[in-house]
Amino acid sequence: MGARRRGRILAIQAMYAWDINKQPIEDLCRFDWIDPDERPRLEDAITFGRLLLTGALQELEQIDELIRRQLEHWDFSRVSRVELAILRVSVYALRFQTDVPPRVVIDEAIDIAKRYSSDESYRFINGVLDAIHKCGQAQ
Repeated sequence: MGARRRGRILAIQAMYAWDINKQPIEDLCRFDWIDPDERPRLEDAITFGRLLLTGALQELEQIDELIRRQLEHWDFSRVSRVELAILRVSVYALRFQTDVPPRVVIDEAIDIAKRYSSDESYRFINGVLDAIHKCGQAQ
């Protein structure tokens, strides 16, 4: 697994933890759950994960509003916390990381959803992210 994929997963894990207990961002950015023996090997992933996490939390209101606008017949509070973490980190990347192609962001989110969420959640995530991407192109 590449450093960027691992960084995305770390950011999503931290976003999930933040959503559960609202830990301070400084605590989350330490990624304390990573095995100390693995840390040196994961330094690039950790750095990228911090970038995604801090950016997504700084822009959280705007990101959540973008997600809310795309939820047809679905209440924001009913989105699972895993799906919401994937969406928040991915919407941040779509909107604020212009050096990463949107298709890469969406494909990564789909693959991560297939691995860490329910069987059908990747379709939901794909639909929301694709709609947000298309809305961004129209602006």
